[in-house]
Amino acid sequence: MKLNAFFTAALLGLAVSASHAGIYGQNLIVNGDAEQGTAGWNVFDDYSFIQSVSYGNNWVKPSEPGPKDRGAKMFTGLGEKAVAWQSLDLGQYSRAGDRYSLSGWLGGWQAQGDNAKLYVSFLNDLGNELGFSEIGPVSAADRGNKTGLFYREASGLLPEQTYTLQFWLSMERLGGGDNDGYADNLKFSLSAAAVPEPASFGLVAMGLLALGVATRRRRA
Repeated sequence: MKLNAFFTAALLGLAVSASHAGIYGQNLIVNGDAEQGTAGWNVFDDYSFIQSVSYGNNWVKPSEPGPKDRGAKMFTGLGEKAVAWQSLDLGQYSRAGDRYSLSGWLGGWQAQGDNAKLYVSFLNDLGNELGFSEIGPVSAADRGNKTGLFYREASGLLPEQTYTLQFWLSMERLGGGDNDGYADNLKFSLSAAAVPEPASFGLVAMGLLALGVATRRRRA
């Protein structure tokens, strides 16, 4: 590889790393804590929708199991089967080594089997599924037949060439009159194993430039 071509490729690699840095380290689920009602979530036509309710006697009491930073609201379902979804285009393709973390607090009511599940689908730019991950459901036995929300998480490598994330939140009623599948503090984030710190980009570029100057002097 010629020296100029090497510099171009190296600097282009830095630019790509910088552009990818914007999607890392933040929660990519919109309104995952129900504090904004159902904003950010869409209805799936064949099923009932979710709802945002206040912690209290009718659902989960503030003193019952759940996240410490639970806020005032949480999600529960409507009807026998409730489904909500949201989608996010990353604006770029995922790279080899990109990792994901999916987490949330899921639960139900006493000994009833009502439950919640969070599913994420990894799609390419044509909308084809490359892979998926999910957390839940948390059964009544998992909860010790207690009302509350319990933490669940999943993580792994993001499929290469992922362009779109599609999140599905579902609640299922298996007993009683209400759909008591519960969810709160839903989160999804991405990280990279080896992305240079932003402050190091300039230092690397300067090093490459110095290497080029030294090489040209030796050839002179």
